Amino acid sequence: MKNKNIIITGASQGIGKSIAEKFHKKGSNIFMISRNENNLSKLKNKLMKNTKNNQVIEYFAENIDNYNKILDIVNSINKNHNSIDVLINNAGITSDNLIVKMKDEQWDEVINTNLKGTFNCCKAVSKFMIKQKFGKIINISSIIGQIGNKGQVNYSASKAGIFGITKSLSKELGSRNINVNAINPGYIETEMTKNLSKEKKVDFLSKIPLNRFGKANEVSELTYFLASDLANYISGQTINIDGGMVV
Repeated sequence: MKNKNIIITGASQGIGKSIAEKFHKKGSNIFMISRNENNLSKLKNKLMKNTKNNQVIEYFAENIDNYNKILDIVNSINKNHNSIDVLINNAGITSDNLIVKMKDEQWDEVINTNLKGTFNCCKAVSKFMIKQKFGKIINISSIIGQIGNKGQVNYSASKAGIFGITKSLSKELGSRNINVNAINPGYIETEMTKNLSKEKKVDFLSKIPLNRFGKANEVSELTYFLASDLANYISGQTINIDGGMVV
């Protein structure tokens, strides 16, 4: 993946941060998108300390629910660096509540970021990947999109929708040598799971055959594999990485 141009959304923390670090270590040019400019700046400074051979690290503090802003970013990257090799749609948020208490704003915010944001980024890069006749799109979904979870009807719906995007785009874009796949992380040790109560953690662990939470770097390793030439014949798939929780 050396010198490849990689766009990563939600790169400021957690799984996205680990993905950015993995691709940077392998010599890729990294283009990070997130709403958290402070975290993006810190990550860029950290990565710059180990940057070699004119490796590019750029970030864009934007919300992915705005298509025109995403298109401007993608146009700029393609104009300045001549290709977009991999898009990793990792950005995601939660706003939990039981359905009888969930406000319209909670539904809209999660759907607009997780689902519409994924659509926006896929749409923005597709025309360039079609023209160059290659590319990889990797969508980070969640096992919650498969099994559901009480109090997360918005999050579950948004992540389930990503399965549909992945399957449909793999059929639309496959003839242009573009691979589209999804990854379903289970319970991964990130900032998002740190706030779980002790009782919930015990409950979740009881459902995981490997009896532990996953690590962000385990997800980034799978992401890297799907982006590499080793996965050139894999497309339209959703791969669980959940310690055996969903079988």
